[in-house]
Amino acid sequence: MLADPENLSAETNTPAMEGLSPLPGPSALAPREIWKLRDLVLFLAFVPFALVVSKLIVLVGYAVLRPFTGWQVKVEAAQTGTVFMLVQQCILYAFALAFLFLLAKLQHQQPFWKSLGWKNPGAKQVAGYLAGGAALAVATSWGLWLFPDTQAFPLEKLFDSRTTSYALGVFAISFAPIVEEVVFRGLLFAIIEGAMGLRFAVLITALLFAGLHIQEYWHAWNHLALILGVGIVFSLARGMTGSLTPSIILHIGYNALLMTGFFTSQHFRAASGF
Repeated sequence: MLADPENLSAETNTPAMEGLSPLPGPSALAPREIWKLRDLVLFLAFVPFALVVSKLIVLVGYAVLRPFTGWQVKVEAAQTGTVFMLVQQCILYAFALAFLFLLAKLQHQQPFWKSLGWKNPGAKQVAGYLAGGAALAVATSWGLWLFPDTQAFPLEKLFDSRTTSYALGVFAISFAPIVEEVVFRGLLFAIIEGAMGLRFAVLITALLFAGLHIQEYWHAWNHLALILGVGIVFSLARGMTGSLTPSIILHIGYNALLMTGFFTSQHFRAASGF
């Protein structure tokens, strides 16, 4: 005698379904488990190419726009201008972010920001990190009061007009902190932490961060020493929280207060012709 199809279905499905459980989803990887030395080699190989391309883009763009804008400066002379170099650096930074984005998506199949350690902060956390960055800027200003400059340095000479000063200020508060933290406390921190441990990641990324600013503060060793201290704070924030978020927002708060102090100073009024 044939069994009832409905009863057969119930008999076969019920025990089987009760024994099944959903397959576990892929576990979230820490940045140190995602980014490896190979990624750093690829990134360093890409940077010179991006540098050349970004310069060509600005040169061609300036040459094309010059007849329509009435700009008097020749292309050869424009290359040494602060605004020209700033636009080139913005394009270079955009290329760097795009390259890391492609590495995260195509090579590691990971969300870009999460792969670098970003965690969405709450409003109180954002306010606290911004305040911390501002407090760090105040401490740096006290350090410069104790150890004042003895001679001019290259970065100081870039603030030679209102236009360039405002452009540098916007860049320092918006684009620069994000990209610099992504590279130093994101990519480099993850690779060094995975290879050598947390303490080395904090120390080495702080040293490399200070090294990035050597050209800007050449001969101004007091500034470089303070930047090293600031870099250590940013790296400690990254290491202690396991997140890229604090260092980015601390950096924004730090630069924002420094720029605010500069724009309200007598030095800015003298340099910009006020």
